[in-house]
Amino acid sequence: MNELLLEKMRRGEALTRKDQLIMVILLSIPAILAQVSSIIMEYIDASMVGRLGAGASAAVGLVSSTTWLTSGLCNAIGVGFTVQVAYRIGGSRPDKARETVKYGLITSLVLSLCVMTVVLAVHRQLPGWLGGAKAIQKDASSYFMIYGITLPFLGIIYTAGGMLQCSGDMRTPSVLNVLMCILDVIFNFFLIFPGRTTTFAGRNVYIPGAGLKVTGAAIGTSLASICCALLMLGSLLIKSKDLHLRKGEGWVFPLNDIIRDLRVSLPVMASSVIMGAAYVAGTYIVAPLGTIAIAANSFAVTAESICYMPGYGISAAATTIVGQAKGAGRAKLMKRLGWLSIGLGMLAMGIMAVFLYLAAPGMMHMMTPDPAVRVAGSRVLRLIVYVEPLFGASIVAEGVYRGLGKTRTPSILILISMWFVRIPLAAFLAGRMGLDGVWLGQGLELCFRGVIFLLALVWANRMSGSE
Repeated sequence: MNELLLEKMRRGEALTRKDQLIMVILLSIPAILAQVSSIIMEYIDASMVGRLGAGASAAVGLVSSTTWLTSGLCNAIGVGFTVQVAYRIGGSRPDKARETVKYGLITSLVLSLCVMTVVLAVHRQLPGWLGGAKAIQKDASSYFMIYGITLPFLGIIYTAGGMLQCSGDMRTPSVLNVLMCILDVIFNFFLIFPGRTTTFAGRNVYIPGAGLKVTGAAIGTSLASICCALLMLGSLLIKSKDLHLRKGEGWVFPLNDIIRDLRVSLPVMASSVIMGAAYVAGTYIVAPLGTIAIAANSFAVTAESICYMPGYGISAAATTIVGQAKGAGRAKLMKRLGWLSIGLGMLAMGIMAVFLYLAAPGMMHMMTPDPAVRVAGSRVLRLIVYVEPLFGASIVAEGVYRGLGKTRTPSILILISMWFVRIPLAAFLAGRMGLDGVWLGQGLELCFRGVIFLLALVWANRMSGSE
């Protein structure tokens, strides 16, 4: 049904408010499922590594902020190309969209390889730079190195998946991300733990295992990502109705178009660096608080991410809808759909916040056997739930801006919010309240961020216009 509604929008036909709501919801559901699978994969890694003890969890937690930074960069690289696909599909120019697919994939792959090279150059020194204890530095370095090798494949997942989404196919990336989650479970099961014998149906069954511990978790996640990347690429270039390769259509690399699309991506890349560097700074603030605090902080971040599922799913849908509406020249509809998406994101994340508050102890129990880590993680999670609706507003608003191709404003707002509010507050409160103070500072910053994103959209009125 969502394809029919998108087609009506591209043809210039009227859409009722019910049609608009249905379109946003139907496009959001597969994207939310993709977020669910990604978060489940984080839960799996966290819970499996958590069984190895607080030290192993702290090793992964120490470099997790830097893995977000690097993966965020690889994700940001493709944004300009994916948005251009939305414009060209919305403007009924699938041949031009396919041209964007070709040069966009190659450019994203090359730049992701550059990010990988930087990671491999610094992986040994990074845990020491972040203030990690000597006991966890070796595992942290190994995890980060293996993760870095996977970055070009993550770049393919982000860019190819984004192009499929912006063409209106939200289902395929969702299914493949779920498959990646399943593969991650399988690979981790055999790679993290050593061989062991268990009783099943009254019989002793030997389960083989590599016993690679933290390194096994990194390898398992990387193998799952590589499989997903290859399948995502095949879906885009072979199976996609609008974007699959055609005979007679050559591979062109128009420099002006590449530069134009990268100009859209560059502010998103800057935003990823800004946020990633702030997360690294946050890790540096938490590190002196001890191994328990590092582990609790890492697990709490993973647990809180359950609230992000609807926000980022609706944000992806908003980018597609707003981008296609802009390509079709539907300015008024573009504005209505943008605000509808933001309202829906705030509502959905508010509901998830209630769930998070109630489920916090159980979620921490699933991820770690350490009582001290469970108590600290549950406590800081419950400090943060009140901010989720406003956090949802900023997440979805950023998706709307991407659909408009206006990526500079979100980057400026995130710079102000992260570095002039979050980091000073977290540093100030950490010395007075410990880990609780760090999370209280984060919560205040997320409230501030949501408010300034909403005010920026109102003030600029960027989605205004007439059809």
